[in-house]
Amino acid sequence: MTENEKRPGAPKSRAGQNLTALIMNHYAMLHDAAKDKQFVVWASISVPTEIFKGFENVIVAIPENHAAMSAAKNAGVPLAQQAEAIGFSMDLCSYARIDLGTELGDPKASPAGGLPRPDLLVSDTNNCSLLIKWFDIYHRLWGVPHFVIDVPFCYEEQKETDREWIVGQLRELVTLVGSMTGQAFNPDKVKKALARTNEALVHWKAFLALAAHRPSPITAFDTFAHMAPFVVSRGEKQTALHYKMLLGEARARIDAGDYPVQNERYRLLWDNIAPWHQLRAMKARLAASGANLVHATYTSCIGTVEGGYAHYPYDGRDPLLYMARVQNFSVCPYGLRLRFKAMAEIIGHVGIDGVVFASNRSCKVYSIMQMDLQRLIEEKHGIPTILIDVDHADVRKYDEESVFLRIEALIERIDQNRGPGARPYRC
Repeated sequence: MTENEKRPGAPKSRAGQNLTALIMNHYAMLHDAAKDKQFVVWASISVPTEIFKGFENVIVAIPENHAAMSAAKNAGVPLAQQAEAIGFSMDLCSYARIDLGTELGDPKASPAGGLPRPDLLVSDTNNCSLLIKWFDIYHRLWGVPHFVIDVPFCYEEQKETDREWIVGQLRELVTLVGSMTGQAFNPDKVKKALARTNEALVHWKAFLALAAHRPSPITAFDTFAHMAPFVVSRGEKQTALHYKMLLGEARARIDAGDYPVQNERYRLLWDNIAPWHQLRAMKARLAASGANLVHATYTSCIGTVEGGYAHYPYDGRDPLLYMARVQNFSVCPYGLRLRFKAMAEIIGHVGIDGVVFASNRSCKVYSIMQMDLQRLIEEKHGIPTILIDVDHADVRKYDEESVFLRIEALIERIDQNRGPGARPYRC
């Protein structure tokens, strides 16, 4: 668990301590490497960053992770206000405002001191279209090249023509980085990086699967915090070791009977990006009611494709082909059928009593189908749902009492569905 996740007064676990060290070291490394004139890439979260392992002295920063970390450490609003003060609308994604406020305002307000200036910007339509406009601001202001990976929307299993389209763009990216760094691309190093990512994802998916245990030894809040190494350090040995440690600790909690919600009575599923500014408070208040967010669509999709639940493994062959194939892991480009499939898979594997749909002021592409999904979940699975208003990184757009009033109503509906004296599972 991390500082934001832990029970009041409880010490951090080894995995929690390791997570803190990994993230602190990552940001220190970025600044140190930039001072040594290494080539700096800023990439969006869906870019397959293992591709840069094919070059020497190329480092990668993820602005979205920096924004999420800032929000979790209560620095999100001051940084967003710096962007608003120079003319950026409060209606923009809070990740973008936090990042723009950091880089165009005072970076000292950032928990990491901001990010080193990039030599190359790489965005990906697989995540959200706003990222392209966000990175374009730096492209215009700083004259930094901006490479956009165009990924087709995903309504079914990836077509070969779509995969070839993505592979062609990855080859162009390799050519661009090679020309900018004066290096030859080494695909064997990328294969090794993907093998390490694959090992990490085996442990990650096993960790998530433990949510099926009743009571669950994990919470969605654990997954929100511990997704960070996958985001910032894919292809690293330390990432695989971290997830192995995390899995071991969760299994040990089952053996010890030590659960985050000891009197777990309500098993909930979260749909949307994590509410970074509320991790600790929301977890504690839910636990007091016997409720546990045991899973989240946001973190379940990591390592999968097209709304599946199982890990999609690397076969050790063509690295560009595999990276193109797994571009269909992200929830955001899915059509309604795959969004529903992804949630139905979680409900079937984990066991869910109710669904919390978080309508996110900062992520319209994630939120736009939620009313249709509510209807489908209730009609086809008979599971009660609610829709709450949140913003993943701007606490000014969050009303805790309004949110928990709806959560209380959800819990009441779950109890009504069970009937008098019913017990949903053995404790």
